[in-house]
This record gives sequence, structure tokens and C-alpha cells, in this order.
Amino acid sequence: MKISIIYFSKTGKTKEMAGVIASGMKLEKNIEVGIFHIDNIDYNFVDESKAVIFGTPTYYANTCWQIKKWFDESSGCNLSGKIGSVFATANYAQGGADTAILTIINHLMVKGMLVYSGGSSLGQPYIHLGAVALKENFEESKGMFKIFGTRIAKKAIELFTN
Repeated sequence: MKISIIYFSKTGKTKEMAGVIASGMKLEKNIEVGIFHIDNIDYNFVDESKAVIFGTPTYYANTCWQIKKWFDESSGCNLSGKIGSVFATANYAQGGADTAILTIINHLMVKGMLVYSGGSSLGQPYIHLGAVALKENFEESKGMFKIFGTRIAKKAIELFTN
């Protein structure tokens, strides 16, 4: 089963967390993960994916313009019926990472995606809206991001395997 991660990263932190999420996904059998910078997406892979995760750095308390622009111009990319999840990186707790995630979730819903985070139903770590890594605890966040990836892969298997 294919799962895509699409991200933008200026400093490398969001890209790094995309890799951590992928490592968690690969703990599940028969999962193939494609990690794509927003400017270099394999649309055939995304089309075949059962889940697509979007990652953004947080700028001015919101998602980066590159991700927003992609959603505005991506009418040819069919995301309908796929699991959609979001993660963000930010410098500060009050920097707006949750707002950035919610902005993308709005786009996922418009695209007809099945928005999933795992919420609090799976216990610690609680990932209500999406995974967030802050500058001050970036390394410590990697465990949560790996679990986030595993949870998404498990949900994709649950929903899309006969």
C-alpha cells in the first residue's frame, strides 16, 4: 500500500520530520512511502496512495505560502477518499502551528479527504489535530512523529485492506 508525504521545508526541519513519519509508517508490513518536496511531487505515486500527509513550517501563525499555493492550484490531483493528515514545525509554542494545521485540514476537507490524526482515542501521545514539533523540543518530538506515522499506516491498512 502506498502512502505519500508532501511537504515544504526551508531550513530542513520539516523535511526531517517527514522522514521520521515515514520511518514509523514503514514499521507496518507492505507499506511503501513516497516523500515529496512540494516542488517535486510524483503525481502517479500520490494518485495510487491511500493516504497523503502534508507538512508545513509555520510562518506568521499559519501554513507557508507554498503549501497554500499548491492547494489553490492542485485541481488535477485527486485526493478524494484518501486519508489526509497534517504535521507542522514551528519556532515557538505560540507561533501558530495549530492554526497552520487547521488551515491545511480545511483544504483536505474541500478535497474530499478523510481527515485523521488519531486524536486522544489511542492514548499517549495525544495528537489532536496533527503532529507539531517546536524548535525547543525538536529532537524529543521525533518519537511522537514516528508514532504518528505508524498510526496513519495502521488506519490506512484498516480502511483499505480487504
